[in-house]
Amino acid sequence: MSFNTDIIDKIVSYKTVSKRDKIDRLLKIDATQYTNLGIDSPKHKVESVKKNSRYIYRAIQKLNHEMGSKFLYFQDK
Repeated sequence: MSFNTDIIDKIVSYKTVSKRDKIDRLLKIDATQYTNLGIDSPKHKVESVKKNSRYIYRAIQKLNHEMGSKFLYFQDK
């Protein structure tokens, strides 16, 4: 799955979907990215996935500030 910020923004802007479902969809995208990485993935690909995760966690932070903040905090550790 290729990453596109438009998809993330679209999920966040849904009006008929609950916040919990939005967060679930965002985390599923994040998990898929990490699942597709292998031990032989180039460093630039790993860095790209981390950058994308940061974007997803910021989107989650808009929906649930506490949860998004924790994701961002623990990503940096």
